[in-house]
Amino acid sequence: MKTSFYLVIVALFLSFSLSSCVATVRTRPAGVVVVHKLPRAHKVVFVNGHRYYKWNGNYYRKTPSGYIVVRL
Repeated sequence: MKTSFYLVIVALFLSFSLSSCVATVRTRPAGVVVVHKLPRAHKVVFVNGHRYYKWNGNYYRKTPSGYIVVRL
């Protein structure tokens, strides 16, 4: 009886100790459009000292993965 009790305790301990409570969640912002290359017709504009690229009524900011649409 004691042996089976100890086995149950050890099994419970191992099941709880092997699982982690920490989870990594990576989300992307909804609606982000990445453009890898802007058209030749884009314009460079400066707003509050920051460089933006304007084309087709949208403003773009340069990032390592490309250009993303921003709201000003």
